[in-house]
Amino acid sequence: MKPRHKKIGFIIFAVAGLSVATLLVLNAFSSNIVFFFSPTQIVNGEAPVNQTFRLGGMVKDNSVSRSDDGLQIQFIVTDTAKDIPVSYTGILPDLFREGQGVVAQGKLQSSGVFTAEQVLAKHDEKYMPPEAAAALEAAGKTVVLPD
Repeated sequence: MKPRHKKIGFIIFAVAGLSVATLLVLNAFSSNIVFFFSPTQIVNGEAPVNQTFRLGGMVKDNSVSRSDDGLQIQFIVTDTAKDIPVSYTGILPDLFREGQGVVAQGKLQSSGVFTAEQVLAKHDEKYMPPEAAAALEAAGKTVVLPD
């Protein structure tokens, strides 16, 4: 084999290897990306059904109900414009309360109920996830964020 053919073979092998590596990295990214949606976006049909994403907003007052064993919880997440019912099985964070900011990760069922796999609550009096603050502002409620 001539040196020229060896160089061409090496270049083809390197390009093929780089292409496979790029495809594997992109596949890993696409399977781990979790998008954020507000209740208004979900009601408008912008959120995928039966795919994992995050729902953010405020826990609506007087909307939390628990089963007898305390592990099955239903509540409503609102951005003051639209509401989404959420179902969660598990132990909620200590800071979870009605009227407080929350981000839930899970799937929207075809029935319109969001089934949460994870619920995150704000960590202090002034904190709100930036996505939730932006969603509330877009819905028309003024939100004051700390400096």
